[in-house]
Amino acid sequence: MIKRNKVKSILSFLAILYLAFCQSCMRMRMTTKETKAFFTTSKTAYIDSSKEINGFTIHYIETGNKNASTLFFVHGSPGSWDAYKDYLKDSLLLSKYRMIAIDRIGFGYSNFGKAEDLKTQANILEKFTKLTANGKPIYLIGHSLGGPTIVQMAADKPNDYKELIILAGAVDPKAEKPETWRAVIKTRPIRYIIPGALRPSNDELWWLKKDLYDLKPMLQNITSNVIIIHGTKDPLVPYSNVAYMRLEFVNAQSLQIISIKDANHFIPWEHYKEIRDVLYTLE
Repeated sequence: MIKRNKVKSILSFLAILYLAFCQSCMRMRMTTKETKAFFTTSKTAYIDSSKEINGFTIHYIETGNKNASTLFFVHGSPGSWDAYKDYLKDSLLLSKYRMIAIDRIGFGYSNFGKAEDLKTQANILEKFTKLTANGKPIYLIGHSLGGPTIVQMAADKPNDYKELIILAGAVDPKAEKPETWRAVIKTRPIRYIIPGALRPSNDELWWLKKDLYDLKPMLQNITSNVIIIHGTKDPLVPYSNVAYMRLEFVNAQSLQIISIKDANHFIPWEHYKEIRDVLYTLE
């Protein structure tokens, strides 16, 4: 009996340790100290701050010329502002733009752990861009799930944004095939064994297909310029999204498609120079 109780105690202790591990690890974000070290190394001036909007906290990093047009970066799922850290210190972009990269709701330091649907995400970021506007044009850049986020923003507020740059964006609802296991791991108590940023990521990816169907009737509202950059062999967000956007963005002022031959989903990092050069020539 004593031995059995000892085993139970050990197992309980290990279970507690694992739950603590799940809560603390895989947050996929840079600490304040790491952020300072990163920008110090490149001698880049930066702002590390947050805005409170309707009960949400939006954490962001800002670099560049505060009086210039804004490149506004929105990361995928999971992720945080540091998905774009190399862009924020790029000398060419710094010479021409103000740049802001945010943590989306549920990630980084923006209400970490609690996901929100696409409409809510976009609504809060629309308010954020209003709060931080400097009177100059705003260019929205979104990768993966950041793609439909900026599309929703531009559909909601078509006059507020100069251009959309959609990087491997998941916009076509028919291309989304939410895995049935996502519904299982959303349930309690199973969801609490999913570590860090993977939990809110699972939630929003499970909702995404419905969110995209809700977004579809609004795509005709988009009147800004649009650039779509997508790898032809993206295994996570099918290349068929490109044809869907070409068909649905009927009122876009202009539509440019840049297909990267044989590229996968990770084009912001693996094709950094090509994307940086596109951003540099926006204006």
